[in-house]
Amino acid sequence: GVIGAACALALQADGYDVVLIDREAPCAGASSGNAGVIVNASCVPTAMPGMLFEVLRMLGQPLPPLSIRPTYFHKILPWLIRFVWQGRYRAATENATHLHALSQYAVTSWHRLIGESTLPSLLEESGWLKVYESEQTYAGTARARHLMDQIGTKYEVLSAAQVHDLEPNLAAIYKFGIYQRDCLRILNPNRLVQGMVDLLLSRGGTYSQFGVERIQLNSGNISLTGPAGILIADKVVIAAGAWSRSLARQLGDDVPLDTERGYHLMLPASTQSLLNGPVMNGESSFVLSPMEDGLRLTSQVEFGGLSAAPDYARVRSLLPVAKRMLPGIDAREESVWMGFRPSLPDSLPVLGFSSSSTGVLYAFGHQHLGMTLGAISGFVVADLVAGRKPVMDVSPYGPQRF
Repeated sequence: GVIGAACALALQADGYDVVLIDREAPCAGASSGNAGVIVNASCVPTAMPGMLFEVLRMLGQPLPPLSIRPTYFHKILPWLIRFVWQGRYRAATENATHLHALSQYAVTSWHRLIGESTLPSLLEESGWLKVYESEQTYAGTARARHLMDQIGTKYEVLSAAQVHDLEPNLAAIYKFGIYQRDCLRILNPNRLVQGMVDLLLSRGGTYSQFGVERIQLNSGNISLTGPAGILIADKVVIAAGAWSRSLARQLGDDVPLDTERGYHLMLPASTQSLLNGPVMNGESSFVLSPMEDGLRLTSQVEFGGLSAAPDYARVRSLLPVAKRMLPGIDAREESVWMGFRPSLPDSLPVLGFSSSSTGVLYAFGHQHLGMTLGAISGFVVADLVAGRKPVMDVSPYGPQRF
């Protein structure tokens, strides 16, 4: 995915011989199906004060932005307890500070990572807009706005007229908007990550489709074992997204990683020009994002683990809301998708050395911010491998925090 590809490019730039391995083809997971937004200086964690009551409220909505498969509830319960605990004011403020410490470098890191290639043509300055119909829903963002003010994330509160000026095709039902100007949209996340892998290969790197089941620390090297055999490396970066937990556990790090199942639905190519940038519906918590091949409707959060079959009914149920949002939209379904967001209760990724060895590093758990934090995460990993001091204190992201 994007995190592994970013780490590989950053390490290669430092002169390392890099082999990027994945059990599937490049960008077959969550990196391909996201909303394609790079939110510079993003700082609001998912767990916020009052979140317990908010979760209960969401579960009771007709189109809930959060759902839990009944058969998975007992498995996700420990994660949810940690999540609610992270919603305390002090914890949320600390998590926001640490998120901002990474994300303030999001846009500059992307330009630095891929600037000497053709890939920047897939990035476009667009801003990040959230719109709200009711004063009550907008008022519910007060804690998030206070946190952004406190941390220093820049945003603008828009009137109905200003929302219309930005997105004239939106229905005239939105009274408020929150707009972050210094953000990018990705025209095609799949092409971006595939292009990163191609760039790695063009510079002498290697890609191997290889599933890893076991990691073992040896004297002087590390062995990775899978159905296809054994690979030996001097250093290993585990950036396996939702599948990282089992590998980290083998090294003594029991990280409380779980999976937020996310869905998207692609609309016809004719819809691509209806929006100037990605727009989040504040009432229903979904995003309409213009891609090069049409609008992408990305849905909310489902907890159901890695093996349950997809439930596409939820994302399809949002089509009437999308029609209300963009009158006259061609809402025919071109394709539908489900992927796994690797998520931790504190909304922070795991970045740093394993507890067992400085030969193994972690870069996973980026939740909804994989594209935002991809490039800077790659540079943090490269700095740690080279023995350089990263631009921020990385201790808050280490596995030892659990």
